[in-house]
Amino acid sequence: MPRYGFNFQWMFVWREGATPRPPDLRALDFLAKHGFDFVRMPMDYRFWTRDWRYTEPDRRVWESIDRCLEATRERGLHLSLNLHRAPGYCINANHLEKHNLWTDREAQDGFVFLWREFAERYKGVPNDLLSFDLVNEPPSEGQYGFTRAAHEALVRRTVAAIREVDPDREVAIDGIGGGHYAMPELADLGVVHSGRGYMPMALSHYRAHWWDGHKGLPEPKYPGLVWNGVRWNAEALRWFYQPWRWVEREGVRVHIGEFGCYNQTPNDAALRWFEDLLGLYREFRWGFALWTFTGEFGIAEHGRPGAAYEEIDGYRVDRRLFELLLGARVSG
Repeated sequence: MPRYGFNFQWMFVWREGATPRPPDLRALDFLAKHGFDFVRMPMDYRFWTRDWRYTEPDRRVWESIDRCLEATRERGLHLSLNLHRAPGYCINANHLEKHNLWTDREAQDGFVFLWREFAERYKGVPNDLLSFDLVNEPPSEGQYGFTRAAHEALVRRTVAAIREVDPDREVAIDGIGGGHYAMPELADLGVVHSGRGYMPMALSHYRAHWWDGHKGLPEPKYPGLVWNGVRWNAEALRWFYQPWRWVEREGVRVHIGEFGCYNQTPNDAALRWFEDLLGLYREFRWGFALWTFTGEFGIAEHGRPGAAYEEIDGYRVDRRLFELLLGARVSG
């Protein structure tokens, strides 16, 4: 059965003096009650690393990860550990890194070290309860020194290090180009390929200040929004995911690790887009994780103009989006 759930930002961005947030037990209870089973936890390695000493982590911080795993385990939920900021790379504020994950041996060695350490720490935890998502949203060819060849070599080396410790650990790899594009060169590796559900960005990231492409965009209408030379509708979305379908035919399992819509997009356009997107995921039998549970991209209290909320288990939930998520799940 595909896995369905949400991203949670308990260890998302480190700032001076910051400590990991405890797992949100009330939100996890909501997931378990309503049949969701997947929790993706994007992490920032700086919570446990100082001065780029990648192989000298403060392992006491990892006790926070242990507590998250215990909380999800108690509720029968799967926890996906993801390095949102990895040694030498982050899709957000990459300039803060001293090294480069794609070109510098120091960062690559630190990256492999971390995942091998996690493999040792969580060896024996069943795959039903835990997986490793190696690095969030690698860039496009030519950005930050990234090449497909360097990425492939690093992924293969890291997966080999994990499997040397824990041969059966489930591993996921995000698509390149910010997670959007499939990687047929890694179809033989026996890992989950994690895609994204943000296209067209002119709709999902309308007025998103951290994305340079937001500037000067008109208010999005859907279907029919024209962006990057494409008129976006259900068929355009199907066309966009075709390369993932081709990789899937090689025996790869596809999961959508992130998708969602920023709260500046009018709710009627957002819901029509969600309906088309989730309809495809149901047809393809792909699992998914909304970014996020609460907040500007969430299902609860997101603040999107025109949304209708309903009180459900103590949350103000976008009822129509909730129904779309529930309806997109398949079983068996």
